[in-house]
Amino acid sequence: MLRSMKHLDGFAIGATDGDIGTVREFYFDDVSYTVRYAVVDTGNWLGERKVLLSPIAFRAMDWEHKRITAALTKDQVEKSPDIDTQKPVSRQHEIAYYGYYGYTPYWAGSYLWGAFPYPYPAAGPVLSAEELERERRWNWESKDWQDPHLRSSLAVTGYHIQATDGDIGHVEDFLVDDRSWAIRYMIVDTTNWWPGKKVLVSPAWIERVDWAEAKVHVDVGREQIRTSPEYDPARPIERAYETRLHGHYAKPGYWNK
Repeated sequence: MLRSMKHLDGFAIGATDGDIGTVREFYFDDVSYTVRYAVVDTGNWLGERKVLLSPIAFRAMDWEHKRITAALTKDQVEKSPDIDTQKPVSRQHEIAYYGYYGYTPYWAGSYLWGAFPYPYPAAGPVLSAEELERERRWNWESKDWQDPHLRSSLAVTGYHIQATDGDIGHVEDFLVDDRSWAIRYMIVDTTNWWPGKKVLVSPAWIERVDWAEAKVHVDVGREQIRTSPEYDPARPIERAYETRLHGHYAKPGYWNK
């Protein structure tokens, strides 16, 4: 199911022996646009220290009570590598992080999460050999992918979206798959151009991102976006809607790749 990233702000994180803190933002990689870490504010417990938690550790999502249960102890979190969340997280930091927790790195394999299409094997459905082969498309050892940058969801919120023929609005939120933690869509607010309408744009349609100028360039036109199926935040995203959306843009669905 697709979930609003903003809705996850403030979710409590529970370890096996007590609460760790609350979610404040997420880091995603700018190659696959997949959430790699939640930034957790530990409050008074660790003196306002912020820690990173990978979805690999997540075991239960209680959407009603806004709570995530992690397969970690408080002691593990307290002794985890200290990472300054105010600075970019380097691959060296990630190597230390994955080594500490004993996780298989997501860049050590050909799936979205390295050895698996999901953060941990039980996170998604059992896939057939054909389905597994279809998911084997992430060549993390590619020269262009060797050091993807991690981006803050808070920082990217508000970025301007540039169509092939002009500005169309700004990033308001992200919709993330709650099994794979892949960002499936950016929610674009077109208020300044087309009052009252929100639309969805897939990261797969991004041509490039100008990080210095806070601008996302997509390979679709303004008229295409103006006439696209409108996004209603009050309604869950269904495959029928996604099929219409991708068909409107003549783009393949991520579920068919």
